[in-house]
Amino acid sequence: MANVLKGKKVVLGITGSIAAYKACYLIRGLIKRGAEVQVVITPAGKEFITPITLSALTSKPVISDFFAQRDGTWHSHVDLGLWADIMLIAPATASTIAKMANGVADNMLVTTYLSAKAPVFVAPAMDLDMYAHPSTQKNLDILRSFGNHIIEPACGELASHLVGKGRMEEPENIILQLETYFAAQEGVLVGKKILITAGPTYEKIDPVRFIGNYSSGKMGYALADECASRGAQVILVTGPTQQKTHYPMFRCIHTESAQEMYEAATANFAESDAAILSAAVADYTPKKVAEKKMKREKTGEMTLDLRPTHDIAQQLGRMKKEQGDNKLLIGFALETDDEQHNAEEKMLRKNFDFIVLNSLNDKGAGFRCDTNKITIIDRGNRTDYPLKPKSEVAADIIDRLVEELKKKN
Repeated sequence: MANVLKGKKVVLGITGSIAAYKACYLIRGLIKRGAEVQVVITPAGKEFITPITLSALTSKPVISDFFAQRDGTWHSHVDLGLWADIMLIAPATASTIAKMANGVADNMLVTTYLSAKAPVFVAPAMDLDMYAHPSTQKNLDILRSFGNHIIEPACGELASHLVGKGRMEEPENIILQLETYFAAQEGVLVGKKILITAGPTYEKIDPVRFIGNYSSGKMGYALADECASRGAQVILVTGPTQQKTHYPMFRCIHTESAQEMYEAATANFAESDAAILSAAVADYTPKKVAEKKMKREKTGEMTLDLRPTHDIAQQLGRMKKEQGDNKLLIGFALETDDEQHNAEEKMLRKNFDFIVLNSLNDKGAGFRCDTNKITIIDRGNRTDYPLKPKSEVAADIIDRLVEELKKKN
């Protein structure tokens, strides 16, 4: 990514949180990338980190009050709001978030926020109970409705657990999100919403066992990051995986079963310009799920009665036709024999615009690998690609997606 922060003017708001020390790392990272940083700190913020430290890092006086203590000079929040190319509030406490959401302008930071014309990014920092409280969630939703960007731990399994909630995102990831924002302003997918399914599904047998597959989610997450880096709003519907995104997602929906993924994908397809179905969805699921763990010594041999799962690709292909066929639908085919014939048949049957074929016969391709070797097949053509890291494979696939979107438009 080009040095998109060079020359950018950043107002960094710091509030009264134990995470205030991370502001030092933010300032260093931003200045290293060529940004100019002006700190605005709340009175409570000064209890956690001294203005002298912050001033030494930015080479600018820290602004906290409406009037300078030494000579009574007035600090114009209006001028400061107009000066900024971007405003970042990190850490943002529940109190400051509430004031921002409700226009309580009782300190220099909130008045600057209310005067800002630049995009605003907010990195919440508080304990789990405060973060989860309906009041805080309502205030965050209000800020989102104003067009503010809420920075939280990136999409992935760890972020879906309680350990990540409320914790301020790490400085390097915050800076990455700022870089992504500026890079995306000129991205070819700006204004497009891309639905991506990723990872495996788990079909429960009993409370501790499931039917699953070897999908790691690496390919799907690489596609999500590639789309986001080009300015797209990504709706990531993910099965259970240890992967994490590196770029901010528009929406991240965690699912476990094929049914949950089906419901999430079909619910979000209508608002999407394109869908990439890279998840390895189970074709079958147990008819009955045991309420308690089945004991080996009691069951002996076990027979599972299975029923077909809902076919996500088939349904989205149907919806695509019903909605005017102006959307892009991209599928994947992992084959072991008669690869091209099976992929072409699947593409036509499920109304894909093109299909990405990989074969388990190719070393380094398929599940759990960091590399992949693909063939892109459409109606009448095929393009073969060499073995590459999945991040580069994702770029090849999205290059093709962009070409197809241009044809649609």
